[in-house]
Amino acid sequence: MSAHFVPRLVPHKAAPAAYKPLLDLQAYTDQCGLERSLLELVKMRASQINGCAFCLEMHSREARELGESEARLYLLNAWRESPLYSARERAALEWTEAVTLVSETEVPDEVYEAAKAEFSEGELVNLTVAIGMINVWNRLAISFRLVHPVTEDQKHKAA
Repeated sequence: MSAHFVPRLVPHKAAPAAYKPLLDLQAYTDQCGLERSLLELVKMRASQINGCAFCLEMHSREARELGESEARLYLLNAWRESPLYSARERAALEWTEAVTLVSETEVPDEVYEAAKAEFSEGELVNLTVAIGMINVWNRLAISFRLVHPVTEDQKHKAA
């Protein structure tokens, strides 16, 4: 196994007091009233942008458990070119990209207006907090090289 696939440390064990408020905020965003399927797409899109395999594996699995289609998961990276996403999902995905890449995008007014057309003010705040939360998880997982679960079958195929 490559050294890149060995975690540097396990953050929740190294600093449990720092992890607890993150888990509390995650629990809030998961129950904030936004559709769970939408939140999983948002988590996956931010994780694609950030290159976080750990979170991509987790949230693609969770999206499937919620009934998400394989086609929509496969096409998520190209959502603009696919008719499989609703106007609300498109607004959330565009908002996710702008917020995740805030240093590059500065979150343009037209992206805000599109999001505001689909979400109430409270929903937009909750969506933004959820995007911030997945970005925190991505940064922890990537920084400390957390490795997603791998089945025996997957290990065999990768060999």
